[in-house]
Amino acid sequence: MGEIWFGGTIYTMKAEMETVEAVYTEDGLIKDIGIKEILFTTYPNAIKQDLKGAVMYPGFTDSHMHLIGHGEKLLRLDLSTYTASQDVKEALLKKVQETPEGEWIFGEGWNENNFVDRKIFHKSELDEITSSHPMILSRVCRHAVLVNTKALEIAGITKDAENPPGGVIVKDINGVPTGYLLDQAQELVKKKIPKASESYLYQALKTSIEDCVSLGLVGSHSEDLSYYGSFTKTYGAFKNLIERDGYKYRAHLLVHHEVVDDMHEEGHHYKDSTDYITLGSMKIFADGALGGRTALLSKPYNDAPETSGVAIHTPTQLHDLVKQARDYGMTVAVHTIGDLAFEYMLDAIEKHPAPVGERDRLIHAQILTNDLIARAKKLPLILDIQPRFVATDFPWIIERLGEERLNYSYAWKTLLDEGLICAGGSDAPIEPVNPLLGIHAAVTRQTPGDPEQTVYQPEQRLSMYEAIGLFTKGSAQAISEEHKQGVIEKGYYADFTVLDIDLFQANTDDILDANVEMTIIDGTVMYKKQD
Repeated sequence: MGEIWFGGTIYTMKAEMETVEAVYTEDGLIKDIGIKEILFTTYPNAIKQDLKGAVMYPGFTDSHMHLIGHGEKLLRLDLSTYTASQDVKEALLKKVQETPEGEWIFGEGWNENNFVDRKIFHKSELDEITSSHPMILSRVCRHAVLVNTKALEIAGITKDAENPPGGVIVKDINGVPTGYLLDQAQELVKKKIPKASESYLYQALKTSIEDCVSLGLVGSHSEDLSYYGSFTKTYGAFKNLIERDGYKYRAHLLVHHEVVDDMHEEGHHYKDSTDYITLGSMKIFADGALGGRTALLSKPYNDAPETSGVAIHTPTQLHDLVKQARDYGMTVAVHTIGDLAFEYMLDAIEKHPAPVGERDRLIHAQILTNDLIARAKKLPLILDIQPRFVATDFPWIIERLGEERLNYSYAWKTLLDEGLICAGGSDAPIEPVNPLLGIHAAVTRQTPGDPEQTVYQPEQRLSMYEAIGLFTKGSAQAISEEHKQGVIEKGYYADFTVLDIDLFQANTDDILDANVEMTIIDGTVMYKKQD
Protein backbone atom coordinates (compact mmCIF):
# COMPACT_ATOMS: atom_id res chain seq x y z
CA MET A 1 0.00 0.00 0.00
CA GLY A 2 1.49 3.32 -1.10
CA GLU A 3 0.80 6.98 -0.42
CA ILE A 4 -0.60 9.80 -2.52
CA TRP A 5 0.69 13.27 -1.68
CA PHE A 6 -1.64 16.04 -2.83
CA GLY A 7 -3.41 19.19 -1.74
CA GLY A 8 -0.55 21.65 -2.10
CA THR A 9 1.94 23.01 -4.60
CA ILE A 10 4.48 20.37 -5.65
CA TYR A 11 7.60 21.60 -7.44
CA THR A 12 9.48 18.90 -9.38
CA MET A 13 12.65 21.02 -9.88
CA LYS A 14 13.10 19.31 -13.26
CA ALA A 15 12.48 22.70 -14.84
CA GLU A 16 11.87 26.13 -13.39
CA MET A 17 8.35 26.50 -11.95
CA GLU A 18 7.33 23.00 -13.10
CA THR A 19 4.69 21.53 -10.79
CA VAL A 20 2.57 18.41 -10.54
CA GLU A 21 -0.76 17.99 -8.80
CA ALA A 22 -0.02 14.75 -6.95
CA VAL A 23 2.69 12.17 -6.31
CA TYR A 24 2.24 8.45 -5.65
CA THR A 25 4.96 6.76 -3.58
CA GLU A 26 5.44 3.13 -2.59
CA ASP A 27 8.29 1.30 -0.84
CA GLY A 28 10.31 4.49 -0.56
CA LEU A 29 10.20 5.39 -4.25
CA ILE A 30 8.17 7.72 -6.44
CA LYS A 31 6.07 5.39 -8.59
CA ASP A 32 3.80 7.88 -10.35
CA ILE A 33 3.07 11.58 -10.69
CA GLY A 34 0.23 13.47 -12.29
CA ILE A 35 -3.36 14.57 -11.83
CA LYS A 36 -4.80 13.92 -8.38
CA GLU A 37 -8.06 12.35 -9.54
CA ILE A 38 -6.29 9.98 -11.90
CA LEU A 39 -3.89 8.83 -9.16
CA PHE A 40 -6.82 8.40 -6.75
CA THR A 41 -8.55 6.16 -9.28
CA THR A 42 -5.41 4.24 -10.26
CA TYR A 43 -4.35 3.58 -6.66
CA PRO A 44 -7.61 3.38 -4.69
CA ASN A 45 -6.03 1.77 -1.64
CA ALA A 46 -3.24 4.33 -1.24
CA ILE A 47 -3.00 6.33 1.95
CA LYS A 48 -4.05 9.91 1.26
CA GLN A 49 -1.48 12.45 2.47
CA ASP A 50 -3.10 15.89 2.27
CA LEU A 51 -0.52 18.69 2.21
CA LYS A 52 -3.23 21.15 3.27
CA GLY A 53 -1.92 23.97 1.13
CA ALA A 54 1.76 23.49 1.98
CA VAL A 55 4.51 23.44 -0.63
CA MET A 56 6.53 20.32 -1.44
CA TYR A 57 10.04 20.29 -2.92
CA PRO A 58 12.51 17.50 -3.62
CA GLY A 59 14.24 16.71 -0.33
CA PHE A 60 16.90 19.26 0.58
CA THR A 61 20.37 17.72 1.04
CA ASP A 62 23.37 19.45 2.60
CA SER A 63 26.34 18.72 0.34
CA HIS A 64 29.02 19.51 2.90
CA MET A 65 28.85 19.42 6.68
CA HIS A 66 30.08 17.52 9.72
CA LEU A 67 27.14 15.72 11.29
CA ILE A 68 28.78 14.68 14.54
CA GLY A 69 30.48 18.05 14.84
CA HIS A 70 27.12 19.75 14.45
CA GLY A 71 25.75 17.59 17.23
CA GLU A 72 28.71 18.49 19.41
CA LYS A 73 28.02 22.16 18.84
CA LEU A 74 24.44 21.65 20.00
CA LEU A 75 25.63 19.75 23.08
CA ARG A 76 28.57 21.99 23.97
CA LEU A 77 28.97 25.67 24.80
CA ASP A 78 28.02 27.53 21.62
CA LEU A 79 29.97 30.79 21.28
CA SER A 80 28.89 31.55 17.71
CA THR A 81 26.17 34.06 18.59
CA TYR A 82 28.23 36.26 20.90
CA THR A 83 29.02 39.77 19.68
CA ALA A 84 31.16 40.93 22.63
CA SER A 85 34.30 39.32 24.03
CA GLN A 86 33.15 40.12 27.58
CA ASP A 87 30.02 38.01 27.01
CA VAL A 88 32.22 35.11 25.89
CA LYS A 89 34.23 35.45 29.08
CA GLU A 90 31.10 35.39 31.23
CA ALA A 91 29.79 32.32 29.42
CA LEU A 92 33.08 30.53 30.00
CA LEU A 93 33.09 31.44 33.69
CA LYS A 94 29.62 29.95 34.02
CA LYS A 95 30.70 26.80 32.18
CA VAL A 96 33.69 26.40 34.51
CA GLN A 97 31.41 26.55 37.55
CA GLU A 98 29.33 23.71 36.09
CA THR A 99 32.30 21.49 35.16
CA PRO A 100 34.17 19.21 37.60
CA GLU A 101 37.77 20.23 38.18
CA GLY A 102 40.20 18.71 35.73
CA GLU A 103 37.66 18.02 32.99
CA TRP A 104 38.03 19.69 29.60
CA ILE A 105 36.16 22.90 28.81
CA PHE A 106 34.99 23.02 25.18
CA GLY A 107 33.67 26.08 23.37
CA GLU A 108 32.52 26.18 19.77
CA GLY A 109 32.27 28.88 17.13
CA TRP A 110 33.85 32.08 18.46
CA ASN A 111 34.49 34.72 15.81
CA GLU A 112 36.54 37.79 16.62
CA ASN A 113 35.09 39.58 13.60
CA ASN A 114 31.78 39.75 15.47
CA PHE A 115 33.41 41.61 18.39
CA VAL A 116 33.77 45.39 18.39
CA ASP A 117 37.31 45.04 19.75
CA ARG A 118 38.20 42.13 17.40
CA LYS A 119 39.63 40.41 20.46
CA ILE A 120 41.49 37.10 20.24
CA PHE A 121 41.97 35.86 23.79
CA HIS A 122 45.50 35.31 25.09
CA LYS A 123 46.22 32.18 27.13
CA SER A 124 46.76 34.34 30.23
CA GLU A 125 43.19 35.62 29.94
CA LEU A 126 41.90 32.07 29.64
CA ASP A 127 44.05 31.14 32.66
CA GLU A 128 42.21 33.81 34.66
CA ILE A 129 38.96 32.03 33.80
CA THR A 130 40.37 28.65 34.84
CA SER A 131 43.79 27.18 35.50
CA SER A 132 42.41 23.88 36.81
CA HIS A 133 40.59 22.81 33.63
CA PRO A 134 42.25 22.34 30.22
CA MET A 135 40.33 24.59 27.82
CA ILE A 136 40.00 24.50 24.03
CA LEU A 137 37.86 26.99 22.12
CA SER A 138 37.33 26.32 18.40
CA ARG A 139 37.08 29.29 16.07
CA VAL A 140 34.02 29.38 13.81
CA CYS A 141 36.09 28.14 10.86
CA ARG A 142 37.47 25.19 12.86
CA HIS A 143 40.90 26.00 11.48
CA ALA A 144 42.06 27.68 14.68
CA VAL A 145 41.70 27.15 18.41
CA LEU A 146 42.46 29.03 21.61
CA VAL A 147 43.80 27.07 24.56
CA ASN A 148 44.86 27.90 28.08
CA THR A 149 48.18 27.09 29.72
CA LYS A 150 46.96 23.81 31.17
CA ALA A 151 46.04 22.55 27.71
CA LEU A 152 49.42 23.67 26.34
CA GLU A 153 51.17 21.81 29.16
CA ILE A 154 49.20 18.62 28.50
CA ALA A 155 50.17 18.85 24.82
CA GLY A 156 53.81 19.60 25.63
CA ILE A 157 53.78 22.87 23.69
CA THR A 158 56.59 25.03 25.03
CA LYS A 159 58.67 27.95 23.86
CA ASP A 160 60.91 25.49 22.02
CA ALA A 161 58.05 23.81 20.13
CA GLU A 162 58.34 24.04 16.35
CA ASN A 163 55.46 24.51 13.95
CA PRO A 164 54.14 21.17 12.71
CA PRO A 165 53.79 20.73 8.93
CA GLY A 166 50.69 22.62 7.78
CA GLY A 167 50.23 24.40 11.10
CA VAL A 168 51.28 27.45 13.11
CA ILE A 169 51.89 27.83 16.85
CA VAL A 170 51.38 31.56 17.29
CA LYS A 171 54.03 33.04 19.59
CA ASP A 172 54.64 36.47 21.10
CA ILE A 173 57.72 38.63 20.47
CA ASN A 174 59.63 36.60 23.05
CA GLY A 175 58.83 33.34 21.32
CA VAL A 176 56.34 32.19 23.94
CA PRO A 177 53.16 30.44 22.70
CA THR A 178 50.10 32.65 23.08
CA GLY A 179 47.57 29.82 23.11
CA TYR A 180 46.46 30.50 19.53
CA LEU A 181 46.97 27.44 17.30
CA LEU A 182 46.30 27.37 13.56
CA ASP A 183 45.34 24.40 11.38
CA GLN A 184 47.56 21.34 12.01
CA ALA A 185 48.94 22.88 15.21
CA GLN A 186 45.48 22.28 16.70
CA GLU A 187 46.10 18.54 16.50
CA LEU A 188 48.89 18.79 19.07
CA VAL A 189 46.23 19.52 21.67
CA LYS A 190 43.33 17.59 20.18
CA LYS A 191 45.34 14.35 20.28
CA LYS A 192 45.51 14.69 24.06
CA ILE A 193 41.75 14.99 24.55
CA PRO A 194 40.21 11.75 25.82
CA LYS A 195 38.63 9.83 22.96
CA ALA A 196 34.89 10.06 22.58
CA SER A 197 32.90 7.06 23.78
CA GLU A 198 30.52 5.16 21.53
CA SER A 199 27.56 6.44 23.54
CA TYR A 200 28.78 10.03 23.19
CA LEU A 201 29.11 9.70 19.41
CA TYR A 202 25.67 8.15 19.18
CA GLN A 203 24.11 10.97 21.21
CA ALA A 204 25.91 13.69 19.25
CA LEU A 205 24.84 12.13 15.95
CA LYS A 206 21.26 11.66 17.10
CA THR A 207 21.08 15.26 18.31
CA SER A 208 22.48 16.45 14.99
CA ILE A 209 20.21 14.43 12.71
CA GLU A 210 17.10 15.30 14.73
CA ASP A 211 17.97 18.97 14.23
CA CYS A 212 18.72 18.51 10.51
CA VAL A 213 15.42 16.72 9.88
CA SER A 214 13.49 19.42 11.74
CA LEU A 215 15.03 21.94 9.34
CA GLY A 216 13.94 20.06 6.23
CA LEU A 217 17.08 18.10 5.42
CA VAL A 218 16.65 14.55 4.15
CA GLY A 219 20.37 13.87 4.04
CA SER A 220 23.89 15.20 4.29
CA HIS A 221 27.29 14.61 2.79
CA SER A 222 29.35 14.52 5.96
CA GLU A 223 32.99 14.24 6.96
CA ASP A 224 33.44 12.77 10.45
CA LEU A 225 35.24 9.45 10.21
CA SER A 226 38.77 10.39 11.32
CA TYR A 227 38.19 12.62 14.34
CA TYR A 228 36.81 10.42 17.10
CA GLY A 229 39.25 7.63 17.80
CA SER A 230 38.77 5.16 14.97
CA PHE A 231 36.99 4.60 11.68
CA THR A 232 35.15 1.62 13.14
CA LYS A 233 33.75 3.42 16.17
CA THR A 234 32.59 6.44 14.21
CA TYR A 235 31.12 4.49 11.31
CA GLY A 236 29.43 2.30 13.90
CA ALA A 237 27.60 5.29 15.37
CA PHE A 238 26.04 5.96 11.96
CA LYS A 239 25.07 2.33 11.46
CA ASN A 240 23.61 2.01 14.94
CA LEU A 241 21.44 5.12 14.73
CA ILE A 242 20.35 5.03 11.09
CA GLU A 243 20.24 1.35 10.25
CA ARG A 244 19.87 -0.56 13.53
CA ASP A 245 17.54 1.91 15.22
CA GLY A 246 15.66 2.90 12.10
CA TYR A 247 16.27 6.64 12.16
CA LYS A 248 16.03 7.21 8.42
CA TYR A 249 18.49 9.76 7.05
CA ARG A 250 20.67 9.66 3.93
CA ALA A 251 24.27 9.96 5.10
CA HIS A 252 26.93 10.10 2.38
CA LEU A 253 30.24 9.88 4.24
CA LEU A 254 33.47 11.33 2.94
CA VAL A 255 36.50 9.36 4.12
CA HIS A 256 39.47 11.38 5.38
CA HIS A 257 42.72 10.23 3.83
CA GLU A 258 44.10 9.31 7.25
CA VAL A 259 41.51 6.53 7.64
CA VAL A 260 41.17 5.37 4.02
CA ASP A 261 43.57 2.49 4.64
CA ASP A 262 41.67 1.55 7.81
CA MET A 263 38.42 1.51 5.86
CA HIS A 264 39.81 -0.91 3.29
CA GLU A 265 41.58 -3.09 5.85
CA GLU A 266 38.21 -3.58 7.53
CA GLY A 267 36.71 -4.82 4.27
CA HIS A 268 34.91 -1.66 3.11
CA HIS A 269 35.23 -0.03 -0.29
CA TYR A 270 34.35 3.17 -2.11
CA LYS A 271 30.59 3.42 -2.71
CA ASP A 272 29.77 0.59 -0.30
CA SER A 273 26.22 1.33 0.76
CA THR A 274 23.63 0.21 3.26
CA ASP A 275 20.04 1.33 2.83
CA TYR A 276 20.89 4.90 3.85
CA ILE A 277 24.66 5.16 4.42
CA THR A 278 27.23 5.35 1.62
CA LEU A 279 31.02 5.60 1.78
CA GLY A 280 32.14 8.34 -0.58
CA SER A 281 35.19 10.21 -1.81
CA MET A 282 38.54 10.48 -0.08
CA LYS A 283 38.69 13.80 1.81
CA ILE A 284 41.81 15.94 1.71
CA PHE A 285 42.58 19.38 3.16
CA ALA A 286 44.71 21.49 0.82
CA ASP A 287 44.69 24.68 2.91
CA GLY A 288 43.17 26.45 5.89
CA ALA A 289 40.58 29.20 6.27
CA LEU A 290 40.27 32.90 5.57
CA GLY A 291 39.38 33.90 9.13
CA GLY A 292 42.76 32.85 10.49
CA ARG A 293 44.54 33.81 7.25
CA THR A 294 45.53 30.21 6.58
CA ALA A 295 43.68 29.80 3.27
CA LEU A 296 46.45 29.49 0.67
CA LEU A 297 46.51 32.47 -1.70
CA SER A 298 48.68 33.15 -4.73
CA LYS A 299 49.37 36.66 -3.40
CA PRO A 300 49.72 37.89 0.20
CA TYR A 301 46.74 38.87 2.31
CA ASN A 302 45.76 42.48 1.87
CA ASP A 303 45.60 43.10 5.63
CA ALA A 304 48.63 40.91 6.52
CA PRO A 305 51.16 41.13 3.66
CA GLU A 306 53.64 38.99 5.59
CA THR A 307 51.59 35.85 4.86
CA SER A 308 49.87 34.12 1.94
CA GLY A 309 48.36 31.34 4.04
CA VAL A 310 49.25 27.76 4.90
CA ALA A 311 49.65 24.74 2.66
CA ILE A 312 48.45 21.70 4.60
CA HIS A 313 50.35 19.49 2.14
CA THR A 314 53.08 20.18 -0.40
CA PRO A 315 52.15 19.86 -4.09
CA THR A 316 54.02 16.54 -4.20
CA GLN A 317 52.10 15.24 -1.20
CA LEU A 318 48.81 16.27 -2.81
CA HIS A 319 49.75 14.35 -5.96
CA ASP A 320 50.57 11.30 -3.83
CA LEU A 321 47.24 11.51 -1.99
CA VAL A 322 45.25 11.78 -5.22
CA LYS A 323 47.17 8.82 -6.63
CA GLN A 324 46.38 6.86 -3.45
CA ALA A 325 42.69 7.57 -4.01
CA ARG A 326 42.93 6.45 -7.64
CA ASP A 327 44.67 3.23 -6.59
CA TYR A 328 41.58 2.51 -4.49
CA GLY A 329 39.29 3.48 -7.39
CA MET A 330 38.10 6.55 -5.46
CA THR A 331 37.32 10.14 -6.30
CA VAL A 332 38.60 12.94 -4.08
CA ALA A 333 36.81 15.71 -2.21
CA VAL A 334 39.25 18.46 -1.34
CA HIS A 335 39.00 21.49 0.93
CA THR A 336 40.30 24.33 -1.28
CA ILE A 337 39.49 27.87 -0.17
CA GLY A 338 42.40 29.87 -1.59
CA ASP A 339 43.24 30.17 -5.28
CA LEU A 340 46.70 28.65 -4.91
CA ALA A 341 45.26 25.63 -3.11
CA PHE A 342 42.73 25.30 -5.95
CA GLU A 343 45.55 25.51 -8.50
CA TYR A 344 47.56 22.82 -6.71
CA MET A 345 44.54 20.51 -6.76
CA LEU A 346 43.84 21.11 -10.45
CA ASP A 347 47.47 20.15 -11.12
CA ALA A 348 47.06 16.92 -9.17
CA ILE A 349 43.71 15.99 -10.71
CA GLU A 350 44.92 16.71 -14.23
CA LYS A 351 47.87 14.37 -13.64
CA HIS A 352 45.73 11.70 -11.97
CA PRO A 353 42.26 11.88 -13.60
CA ALA A 354 39.09 10.73 -11.89
CA PRO A 355 37.80 7.24 -12.67
CA VAL A 356 35.77 7.18 -15.89
CA GLY A 357 32.22 8.40 -15.29
CA GLU A 358 33.06 9.82 -11.85
CA ARG A 359 33.41 13.38 -10.57
CA ASP A 360 35.87 14.83 -8.10
CA ARG A 361 34.72 17.67 -5.90
CA LEU A 362 36.58 20.77 -4.77
CA ILE A 363 35.01 22.11 -1.62
CA HIS A 364 34.47 25.84 -0.91
CA ALA A 365 36.16 27.29 -4.04
CA GLN A 366 35.87 30.76 -2.56
CA ILE A 367 38.84 32.53 -4.14
CA LEU A 368 39.31 31.82 -7.84
CA THR A 369 40.58 33.42 -11.03
CA ASN A 370 39.34 33.39 -14.60
CA ASP A 371 42.16 31.04 -15.60
CA LEU A 372 41.33 28.57 -12.82
CA ILE A 373 37.67 28.53 -13.82
CA ALA A 374 38.64 27.83 -17.43
CA ARG A 375 40.78 24.87 -16.31
CA ALA A 376 38.09 23.54 -13.98
CA LYS A 377 35.53 23.51 -16.81
CA LYS A 378 37.62 20.93 -18.66
CA LEU A 379 37.48 18.43 -15.80
CA PRO A 380 34.69 16.25 -14.37
CA LEU A 381 34.38 18.41 -11.27
CA ILE A 382 31.78 19.47 -8.75
CA LEU A 383 32.30 22.73 -6.90
CA ASP A 384 30.89 22.30 -3.42
CA ILE A 385 29.91 25.81 -2.30
CA GLN A 386 28.45 27.29 0.89
CA PRO A 387 26.31 30.33 0.03
CA ARG A 388 25.89 31.27 3.69
CA PHE A 389 29.57 32.28 3.81
CA VAL A 390 28.56 35.49 2.04
CA ALA A 391 26.35 36.49 4.98
CA THR A 392 29.08 35.90 7.56
CA ASP A 393 32.33 36.75 5.75
CA PHE A 394 31.34 40.14 4.35
CA PRO A 395 32.34 42.90 4.89
CA TRP A 396 35.52 41.82 6.73
CA ILE A 397 36.60 39.61 3.84
CA ILE A 398 37.13 42.76 1.77
CA GLU A 399 39.87 43.76 4.23
CA ARG A 400 41.47 40.32 3.86
CA LEU A 401 41.49 40.17 0.08
CA GLY A 402 41.31 43.74 -1.20
CA GLU A 403 38.88 44.88 -3.86
CA GLU A 404 40.90 43.58 -6.81
CA ARG A 405 40.38 39.91 -5.90
CA LEU A 406 36.62 40.11 -5.43
CA ASN A 407 35.58 39.60 -9.06
CA TYR A 408 36.12 35.85 -8.79
CA SER A 409 35.59 35.45 -5.05
CA TYR A 410 32.33 33.95 -3.71
CA ALA A 411 31.30 34.13 -7.35
CA TRP A 412 28.48 31.57 -7.36
CA LYS A 413 26.60 33.07 -10.32
CA THR A 414 29.73 33.19 -12.44
CA LEU A 415 30.44 29.54 -11.70
CA LEU A 416 26.94 28.47 -12.75
CA ASP A 417 26.96 30.68 -15.85
CA GLU A 418 30.26 29.09 -16.88
CA GLY A 419 28.55 25.71 -16.82
CA LEU A 420 30.18 24.33 -13.69
CA ILE A 421 28.07 22.05 -11.52
CA CYS A 422 27.68 23.45 -8.02
CA ALA A 423 26.30 21.75 -4.92
CA GLY A 424 25.04 23.60 -1.85
CA GLY A 425 26.02 22.97 1.73
CA SER A 426 26.38 24.73 5.06
CA ASP A 427 29.71 23.47 6.42
CA ALA A 428 27.90 23.10 9.75
CA PRO A 429 28.89 23.45 12.55
CA ILE A 430 30.88 26.32 11.06
CA GLU A 431 27.66 27.86 9.71
CA PRO A 432 24.05 27.19 10.74
CA VAL A 433 22.78 24.00 9.14
CA ASN A 434 19.42 25.48 8.10
CA PRO A 435 19.29 25.21 4.28
CA LEU A 436 16.89 28.16 4.08
CA LEU A 437 19.67 30.40 5.36
CA GLY A 438 21.86 29.18 2.53
CA ILE A 439 19.10 29.78 0.00
CA HIS A 440 18.47 33.26 1.40
CA ALA A 441 22.17 34.13 1.16
CA ALA A 442 22.36 32.84 -2.41
CA VAL A 443 19.45 34.93 -3.68
CA THR A 444 20.00 38.10 -1.63
CA ARG A 445 23.77 38.31 -0.96
CA GLN A 446 22.78 39.99 2.30
CA THR A 447 23.33 39.44 6.00
CA PRO A 448 20.02 38.91 7.84
CA GLY A 449 19.32 41.76 10.23
CA ASP A 450 21.73 44.17 8.53
CA PRO A 451 20.10 47.61 9.05
CA GLU A 452 21.82 48.88 5.90
CA GLN A 453 20.59 45.88 3.85
CA THR A 454 23.89 45.88 1.99
CA VAL A 455 23.99 43.62 -1.05
CA TYR A 456 27.47 42.18 -1.54
CA GLN A 457 28.35 41.62 -5.20
CA PRO A 458 24.76 41.97 -6.46
CA GLU A 459 25.77 40.60 -9.86
CA GLN A 460 26.42 37.24 -8.13
CA ARG A 461 22.85 36.80 -6.84
CA LEU A 462 21.20 33.55 -7.88
CA SER A 463 17.64 33.01 -8.98
CA MET A 464 15.42 31.08 -6.60
CA TYR A 465 15.50 28.12 -8.98
CA GLU A 466 19.30 28.14 -9.01
CA ALA A 467 19.50 28.48 -5.23
CA ILE A 468 17.11 25.62 -4.46
CA GLY A 469 18.85 23.60 -7.14
CA LEU A 470 22.10 23.75 -5.19
CA PHE A 471 20.49 21.82 -2.32
CA THR A 472 18.55 19.38 -4.50
CA LYS A 473 19.93 18.64 -7.97
CA GLY A 474 23.41 19.90 -7.16
CA SER A 475 23.81 17.71 -4.10
CA ALA A 476 22.66 14.70 -6.13
CA GLN A 477 25.13 15.45 -8.93
CA ALA A 478 27.95 15.77 -6.40
CA ILE A 479 27.66 12.05 -5.69
CA SER A 480 26.61 11.02 -9.22
CA GLU A 481 23.12 10.13 -8.05
CA GLU A 482 21.15 12.57 -10.18
CA HIS A 483 19.25 9.53 -11.48
CA LYS A 484 18.01 8.75 -7.94
CA GLN A 485 17.47 12.02 -6.13
CA GLY A 486 17.27 15.78 -6.50
CA VAL A 487 14.01 16.03 -8.46
CA ILE A 488 10.47 14.71 -8.14
CA GLU A 489 10.16 12.12 -10.89
CA LYS A 490 9.20 8.47 -11.33
CA GLY A 491 11.82 6.09 -9.98
CA TYR A 492 13.42 8.63 -7.66
CA TYR A 493 13.63 8.46 -3.88
CA ALA A 494 10.46 9.47 -2.05
CA ASP A 495 12.35 12.22 -0.21
CA PHE A 496 10.56 15.55 0.19
CA THR A 497 10.86 18.82 2.06
CA VAL A 498 7.50 20.47 2.78
CA LEU A 499 7.38 24.17 3.74
CA ASP A 500 4.58 26.50 4.73
CA ILE A 501 5.54 29.03 2.04
CA ASP A 502 6.15 29.01 -1.69
CA LEU A 503 9.76 30.10 -2.06
CA PHE A 504 9.19 30.99 -5.71
CA GLN A 505 6.40 33.43 -4.83
CA ALA A 506 7.70 34.77 -1.50
CA ASN A 507 9.50 38.00 -0.76
CA THR A 508 13.13 37.24 0.02
CA ASP A 509 12.74 38.23 3.68
CA ASP A 510 9.94 35.68 3.98
CA ILE A 511 12.49 32.91 3.43
CA LEU A 512 13.83 33.53 6.92
CA ASP A 513 10.37 33.08 8.45
CA ALA A 514 9.50 29.88 6.59
CA ASN A 515 8.60 26.82 8.66
CA VAL A 516 9.16 23.19 7.82
CA GLU A 517 5.82 21.40 7.86
CA MET A 518 7.18 17.93 7.13
CA THR A 519 10.39 16.15 6.21
CA ILE A 520 9.78 12.90 4.35
CA ILE A 521 12.53 10.33 3.83
CA ASP A 522 11.99 7.07 2.00
CA GLY A 523 8.26 7.82 1.98
CA THR A 524 8.22 8.06 5.79
CA VAL A 525 7.37 11.27 7.64
CA MET A 526 10.47 11.70 9.80
CA TYR A 527 9.48 15.15 11.03
CA LYS A 528 6.13 16.88 11.33
CA LYS A 529 5.60 20.33 12.80
CA GLN A 530 3.54 20.22 15.94
CA ASP A 531 0.40 22.37 16.00
